[in-house]
Amino acid sequence: MNILRKKRVLLTLFVGFVLILFFSSNWMSWFYPIQYKDEIRQYSQTYQVDPFLVASIIRVETNFKTSKQSNKGALGLMQIMPDTANWIMDSAQVQRVPLDDVKHEPGANIELGTWYLHNLSAKFQNNPVAIVAAYNAGPGKVQEWLDKGVWDGKEESIKQIPFGETRHYVQRVIYYYRQYTKIYNEF
Repeated sequence: MNILRKKRVLLTLFVGFVLILFFSSNWMSWFYPIQYKDEIRQYSQTYQVDPFLVASIIRVETNFKTSKQSNKGALGLMQIMPDTANWIMDSAQVQRVPLDDVKHEPGANIELGTWYLHNLSAKFQNNPVAIVAAYNAGPGKVQEWLDKGVWDGKEESIKQIPFGETRHYVQRVIYYYRQYTKIYNEF
């Protein structure tokens, strides 16, 4: 009898949870959360970059975990290489911050990463797929692929990206971008 009662309680809890999810207006946001919205919104507006693209890149790079450092040495939420961070701080004329802040401070990292996306956007004529590929593989590599006809920069031909890591990265960023734009009405 106790087993039946426990099963009934568990079933009731499960059904209740499903009903809450179903009737919640934005239940999918539980599965696809966006953290640091204020910082993403601020720097996306400042540098005219789609905030959902920024959020998608952060999701793929670090899943919104600060202080992450890759094996290659990339820093923080948006996984910016130290040399790139220094170049951005010089080029963008943003306030110079120590690399430790780039790693640990979400605002500093998001500002640098968003400015870099803005820079890539100008270089690749606002082609979001090429921008994402360049964010991962580097703008020189992507420009080389485009110049040599190895890849045309289009979403339909992502499978032609010669680096498996970059190909997979672009696919994942596009996936999260689509989820975010479908789930969230606005940023």
